Amino acid sequence: MLINIPQALDRLCYRYPSMLVDAITEHEVGKRLVAVKNVTVNEEFFQGHFPGAPLMPGVLMLESLSQVAAILLLQREEGPPNARVYLRGVNHAKFRRQVVPGDRLRLEVSLERRRASLARAQAVAYLDDQVVAECELLLGVIADRTDIDPTASVHPGAQIGQGTVVGPRVSIGPHVKIGSFCKIGASTVIDGWTEIGDGTEIYPFSSIGLVPQDLKFRGEKTRLVIGKRNIFREFVTIHRGTRGGGGITEIGDRNVFMAYVHIAHDCHVGNDTIFGNQATLGGHVTVEDFANVSAGSGVHQFCRVGRYAFVGGYSVVTKDAMPYARTVGNRARIYGLNTIGLMRRGFSPDVVSKLKRSFRYLLQSKLNTTSALHQIEQDRSLSCPEVQYLLDFIRTSQRGVILRRATRRAEEVLTED
Repeated sequence: MLINIPQALDRLCYRYPSMLVDAITEHEVGKRLVAVKNVTVNEEFFQGHFPGAPLMPGVLMLESLSQVAAILLLQREEGPPNARVYLRGVNHAKFRRQVVPGDRLRLEVSLERRRASLARAQAVAYLDDQVVAECELLLGVIADRTDIDPTASVHPGAQIGQGTVVGPRVSIGPHVKIGSFCKIGASTVIDGWTEIGDGTEIYPFSSIGLVPQDLKFRGEKTRLVIGKRNIFREFVTIHRGTRGGGGITEIGDRNVFMAYVHIAHDCHVGNDTIFGNQATLGGHVTVEDFANVSAGSGVHQFCRVGRYAFVGGYSVVTKDAMPYARTVGNRARIYGLNTIGLMRRGFSPDVVSKLKRSFRYLLQSKLNTTSALHQIEQDRSLSCPEVQYLLDFIRTSQRGVILRRATRRAEEVLTED
């Protein structure tokens, strides 16, 4: 997990003007953090503490440990993204030896009991393997209040959650509900009956919740519901639903939408998906959890993209894209199992092997689809929830699934790339 140290330290309210943390070496999210402080002779406090015999003040050792504790506390997954940390108290502080220019301190902090607004941490500073200082830190976590830029146009009827930051020239309509600790970038427009979950980041010039591009739409009340911790990069456009399509566009949690992505009306996007730049969904499309739709790809109306599917760049998907598969091309074809993606997501080798064998029945045997599905079901060695989901996905398809394999030459070109 990458940590922006200056950004994290900016949220520590009691701190010395200079940063006292130079690098992070170990990080267990929400549990433990190990950092480094290089003590150099050119630091200003050495001039007066003491002339001719420079020593690092004990209070600055405590400050260094407090900064490490703040970074650890603020990087928790459940931690509020716009919170600030205050040092409330220090217990049982002990200083074991002097710290002088040229020393390299190893700062170790472990979180203990914590509540929503208060945490207790054990902190130890080492020089090599020798303890330099140790203490117990009491830290307060205070959520930032909502910050709305004076140039933003926010309707009085809109609901903005605690800690949300609204940037310059943003326009927010009367029926919009935005959760806590969101970030709304400059010149973004959010309108309609739109709900946005906590911790969502919307980058500049995005358009969220506007009327759909459907000629049958007559201004009826339809909705857009967005979950938590999503990221919408620049110029993303997402439209709310239509009466004929169920009246709602839905997006789950922790999805990433890169620049210029378009999500049309009545689409349903699951959790933990990734959309590359300029990826486009037509109306009524369903994209299931952990799918990846690469840059420039388009998915036709009423199609589905299955779980853990990978749609390659600039592909045109006119039927359902198979779960667990690599689907690439115009028109899209199957390039086998998304093995690398599945292994990265923690699938066991046994499950990957069963899926590969199932794909051989579907793509390489001379059986038709119905016979291949029956054969997979009869093969008890392939029994697992992932294979059963694959079978159910194919059987419930309304537009048909992409089962056409790529040519040998196309496979060679893809491997060379």
